[in-house]
Formats: sequence, structure tokens, C-alpha cells
Amino acid sequence: MIELKNLTLKEARLKLKQKEFSAVDLAKAYLDVIQANNQRLNVFLEVYDDVLKQAEAADEKIQRGEDLPLLGIPVALKDNILVKGKRATSGSKILEGFVAPYDSTLVKKLKDAGAVLIGRTNMDEFAMGSSTENSAFGITRNPVDEERVPGGSSGGSAASVAGDMSLVSFGSDTGGSVREPAAFCGLVGLKPTYGGISRHGLMAMGSSLDIIGPFTKTVTDSEILFDVVQGKDSMDSTTFDESTYVKKPLKEKMVLGVPYHLFKNGGLEKDAEEVFNQSIEKLKNIGYEIKEINLPNISYSLAVYYILMPAEVSSNLARFDGVRFGLHVEGKNLLEDYMKTKGTGFGKEVRRRILMGTYVLSSGYHDAYYNKALLLRQKISDEINEVFKEVDLIVTPTTPGPAFKIGEKSNDPLALYVQDIFTVPANIVGIPAISIPSGFVEVEGKQLPLGIQFMAPHNNEHLFFEVGKKFRGE
Repeated sequence: MIELKNLTLKEARLKLKQKEFSAVDLAKAYLDVIQANNQRLNVFLEVYDDVLKQAEAADEKIQRGEDLPLLGIPVALKDNILVKGKRATSGSKILEGFVAPYDSTLVKKLKDAGAVLIGRTNMDEFAMGSSTENSAFGITRNPVDEERVPGGSSGGSAASVAGDMSLVSFGSDTGGSVREPAAFCGLVGLKPTYGGISRHGLMAMGSSLDIIGPFTKTVTDSEILFDVVQGKDSMDSTTFDESTYVKKPLKEKMVLGVPYHLFKNGGLEKDAEEVFNQSIEKLKNIGYEIKEINLPNISYSLAVYYILMPAEVSSNLARFDGVRFGLHVEGKNLLEDYMKTKGTGFGKEVRRRILMGTYVLSSGYHDAYYNKALLLRQKISDEINEVFKEVDLIVTPTTPGPAFKIGEKSNDPLALYVQDIFTVPANIVGIPAISIPSGFVEVEGKQLPLGIQFMAPHNNEHLFFEVGKKFRGE
């Protein structure tokens, strides 16, 4: 019997290569856990019917001596990532039954690397949410504590790894949607530099903010996956090559900047602050220099995000009109077709953000809100880039506290939006960030995980991979 709980990607590849178990054995082990737990946890919306066939093909390659980086490795995918011939709904009724006509660039790279694709995971509808409670197909439960949310919007992908239903998984991160679920589920969650991984075949939410990122158990595994799937793509003009940004060399003693002012005024729960301070002491003991930094406008990041993101949402979701694909609800005329289709197919949070986005882009309000948000976005970007002349990484908590209970914040959208307070700056500026497990807090007798976030200059993921591996003792 394969012990899945602590199995890492690196270890699994070695064991597959040495034939300690086969790709079919590994796939069956995960399928057995899915069979036992998925109905209760609602992690997978669909398990692909060709999983074992994929695994058999991987075993044949292993027998021939092929050594691909992900050969035989089970991978789960968020429901907004296209796999040719497979359904993809982005957690929405408006796309129920939609079948992808092509592979996303991510999926092409995973297939080329020998990965076994298990299925598509639950998510907040069109990636709008911080708890996976906004899915049209029901909530996902956190395997750490089933009364609590797994985070969002990539909660299903996080829960698949935390619940031993997949070895690794991929989600998308627009304002923290990989890092927050990683923190809530005790995992490593990576948000690469904007354009570091192709978005071709990822259903768009906020096009200037979206990026695909992996969930793993270790920093080492995160680095392995990133190396496999990163790179310039002719199908995505926002991707870049290595020469676009200057890469900093690794230093013996890196300087880590901490913007204490960001969470000194009640932005962080008391227990979570204690865990963060302990993590900072650990980093000092490892040998890193800790420097307090000041980012005067970073506290406005959340306000900027919740103007720019809905504006982009209102544009991107205009294509779901009941005419070209997905749900169609018949009305008396074309306008009524649109209204009935969108009213029936979109959930409450999606409708809310479309309305917000349309409002801030409307005549008379465009300058007052959207244009000012763009100016402030640039100001925040300038400040962060200036700070990176003094420090190598910026360090914050990932979330204000641990995972909250299902339903606890569902009637208070602003309370949910605040969950992104530490994660949105990286998306606004486009810099890479990673959430790494930092410790636990005890709540109602349960040990709930927390994460620490490292942000690096553009295209300098190698800096926080190095720090993260030392922090975790890998």
C-alpha cells in the first residue's frame, strides 16, 4: 500500500523510476481516496474516465527508460483550465456541459512532461471568491477541518492535495486564489511573475491580474513544477522570456523586508501575529537579515484591486451571452435572451462584480474610480520596486487568520474581500509570491495551519525558493 500522506513529487518520481510502485498503482491509490471521500468533501467536479489509461501509458514509457520530469505523476486541475475533449465550467451553471475544444498551454506542457491528469476540481464561480462557497456545484470542505472552508477561489485544487486525492494540483491566482487556499490547507502555493506561465486556455477573470500556479507539499516540488510549465508562449502575448527582467544572484545573507505597518492596526488576528513573529525569528536564526520597510500606499491595494478586477470581469464575462456557447435561456427577443441567460446562469457574487465593474467604467465614473485606481496601481508598483533596491524579498503573513467556518462570512462580502489584504499587492504589481506553511493555531481543539508569504522582484522566483527550502528544512 502506498503511503500518500507525506509523499512528495520528488520522492514519487524516484520510486516510479526505481519501480517500487507503478504509475497505475499510484493512480489507483488516489482514485481510491477520491472514491471514499469526494462525495463528502466535494473536491472533484469530475474524475476523468481515462486516468488508468494515462497511467498505463506512463508505465510503458518508464519501462522503455524514458525519464520525463512528471512521468506518472497524478495532477488535478482547477475547473477553469481547458483540457481538450473534457468538460470545463469554471464553477458556473452558465457553462454546464461545455466541452473544451483545445488544450491549454499548461495542459500541453503537463502532457509532454508525462503527467497523469486526474480530473477537474471545484472552485468559486469564475474564480470570484475566497472560500469556494460561490461554486454553482456546492461548497468544498477543508480536509484539515471539514467544518471549515478550504479557501478560494482554487479551494478544490488545494483540498485535492491536502486530502490525498492528488499528488499536486494547479489553480489560478488573481488576488490570492492559490496562496490563500494553500495557507488554509497547510500547503505551498505559488503565484509566479505575471506572464511567467501562459494563460492560454485559462478562462479569464481579470486579464491583467490572472496567473496559473501550483499547489504542492514542499517548496522543492513547487520549483520542479514551475520549471516544467513556465516560459514564453506564442499564444499568450503577456508571457516573457528570461531576458525581460534582471535576475538577482543568490546571496549568502539575504535581506528580508517586513512592512509591519500593514498589520499593526488590526489587520492580523492575535494568534496569527504570534505565529508570524515566530517565523521571523526562525528566519533570523537561519541567518537572514530582517529589515522593517515602509510602503505608504500598499494599504490601498485592496481598494485598487476591487475597482480594477470587477472592471475586467465585466468585460471578460460579456462573452457568456447565451448565443455562442454554454447555457441559453429563450426569451421573447435577443435582449431578453441575454437577460434571462445571464440572470439564470450567473450566481450572486458574479452578478455583483459585473455590476461593480460596469459602474466604475460607466460615463461619469470612469475618471473618478477606474483611472484613479490605475494611477494608484502604478504608485504602489513604483514603491515596491524601489523597496527591492534595499531588500531581496518582502515578507508578510499570507492571510489575516486561519480558515473560517463554512457560512461564517458568506453573508458579508466585505469580510471575504479582506481575506485578500496581504495577497493582492503581488497581483497588482505583477511580482511573484509564494505561501509556505508557517505554523498552527489551535481553534476549538483543532490545529489549523497558517502561511507566511514571500514576495520577490519580477522573474526572481529562485530567491524565495531558496529561502523557502531553508525555512522548511528541505
